[in-house]
Amino acid sequence: MSGDRRLRAAFDAAAALYQNARPDYPAELYGDLLAITGIAPPAHLLEVGCGPGKATLPLARRGFQITAIELGDALAAQARRHLAGFPDVSVITSSFEDWQPPAGVLFDLVYAATAWKWVDPQVKYAKAAALLPQGGHLAVWNAGHAFPAGFDPFFTEIQQVYDELGEGDGGPWPPPPPQERPDPTATEFETSGRFTVVGTRRYVWALRYTADEYLALLDTFSGHIAMAPAKRERLHREIRHRLATRPDRRLTRHWSAVLTIGRRQ
Repeated sequence: MSGDRRLRAAFDAAAALYQNARPDYPAELYGDLLAITGIAPPAHLLEVGCGPGKATLPLARRGFQITAIELGDALAAQARRHLAGFPDVSVITSSFEDWQPPAGVLFDLVYAATAWKWVDPQVKYAKAAALLPQGGHLAVWNAGHAFPAGFDPFFTEIQQVYDELGEGDGGPWPPPPPQERPDPTATEFETSGRFTVVGTRRYVWALRYTADEYLALLDTFSGHIAMAPAKRERLHREIRHRLATRPDRRLTRHWSAVLTIGRRQ
């Protein structure tokens, strides 16, 4: 199993934190998703890697029937709890690669929110296509740290700590702004030979965090979960120290999400 495949199982350790610590996806994203695909309730959707239901709830509230697949036992349990009020939503504990749908079942949309990168590239596009009728849609999106012009200088300061701990990514600093960061997903869709890209959208937004809120967020990322305890403790101390010197004791973190939608050929 590759390093990425091993790390994908780490999220289950953050199951109790994930729903509240991770940001909600922008409402505009869901509006664009429905407008581009043309789907409407009660269409049957398949979610790959639902986590605790972060992207499941907004679509369940719109009246869709959803089958949600989640690898982690604890995350799947959280999803069932959060989605208990929606009888048309079922949560299945399995990897997407191993899960087998009932014979003859097809879905109107297959989607994945901040999960698609963790699925085996030798499997994911072929399996998604097999679960869709011709003309059905695959939609994936992410949520990552963005560094637009004027981003919070806190992150330049704390990057020095990551580097000292040997936890930097080795890339240039600062990273390119969102509009200059290429997203490979559309190319992957086309290269798979199974999907034609029919829409891409980028969303950038900012959230304010206290030290406790930001540390809870960090504890939902695979790299931080896997970090050696001594390194993590030092990082947490440095974050608390720097925010304690600010008048409002908060930082601003920008987020970027790219939505890619493909139609099955």
